[in-house]
Amino acid sequence: MKLEKKPIKIFVTGGSGFIGSNFIIQQLLKTENQILNLDKLTYASSIKSLRSIENNTRYQFIHGDICDNSLIKEILYDFQPTYIVNFAAESHVDNSIKAPDQFIATNIFGVFNMLKHSKKYFTSLNKREKEKFRFLHISTDEVYGSLQLEEQSFTEKSPYCPSSPYSASKASSDHLVLSWFKTYNFPAIVTNCSNNYGPFQFPEKLIPLIIINCLNEEKIPIYGDGMNIRDWIYVEDHCTAIHEILIKGKIGRQYNVGSNNELKNIDIIKTICKIMDDKVKRKNNLNYFDLIEYVEDRPGHDFRYSIDNAKIKEHTGWNPSISFEDGILHTIDWYLNNKDWFTNN
Repeated sequence: MKLEKKPIKIFVTGGSGFIGSNFIIQQLLKTENQILNLDKLTYASSIKSLRSIENNTRYQFIHGDICDNSLIKEILYDFQPTYIVNFAAESHVDNSIKAPDQFIATNIFGVFNMLKHSKKYFTSLNKREKEKFRFLHISTDEVYGSLQLEEQSFTEKSPYCPSSPYSASKASSDHLVLSWFKTYNFPAIVTNCSNNYGPFQFPEKLIPLIIINCLNEEKIPIYGDGMNIRDWIYVEDHCTAIHEILIKGKIGRQYNVGSNNELKNIDIIKTICKIMDDKVKRKNNLNYFDLIEYVEDRPGHDFRYSIDNAKIKEHTGWNPSISFEDGILHTIDWYLNNKDWFTNN
């Protein structure tokens, strides 16, 4: 899909993380837009992800926290963005179960801080600038909870039923963002996306964990029986969806973003192990699947996520373009060719 060429200033938070870094690279390669990236550089972020564009004159980076009142205020009035895209979040479910404090701080209070100052900035704009301005909050399908096999896919009207401190904190931030639209007529949009995969994803997540453990010939842990189902989307498709929503999405709306790729965790692992068997032979003709180790299921583990993406298709014309078969090959090749990225990341 051809992206627009008209230059726009975009304030990106959390842009050194997985999805944020892919979004920034796509924007700088396919548009003339200017990007300011604010990132706290927590363990799951990496400056290395944006090395290819760090000297681009349309890109600037600030090391900082969305909870920092004075910093957010300064960026807004100095940079004067047309769009704000909030990726900044703590996102690992297991970590939220062990230590939820930072999830509450970033995912709720951080978003509140962004909304508070963005609203003040918005009121300072002239009429034409106000018509263009958008605040896009990137969220997750996990806010909807879990589905059984026979249940219909999540729509934007599905009730929220979060199962973990992570998804509960994201649900809270979604409500805050949409309340700013309803109360203050603030031009906000929320997206709820399915499981992403692709380059620059931190190794704690399922797909890079499998690939890297295969390379290191370490055990591949799988929760429970491995039958949990997720709807997988290649990160470039998600980033294109974000772009289309910024341009064509309706304010005050939610958009579910998914790729119609429902797969069981165990089938994901089998697929990756088979591809790795072909690409990187193990000693003694052993198979990578032999590294599988079933472990105790995590508390509150959702069984199935499934996204109905009809609304975004109708409102923007967006469609996912990368099949799982192609996306997983690209992803595995990227990790094989970029070992320096995840080594001591």
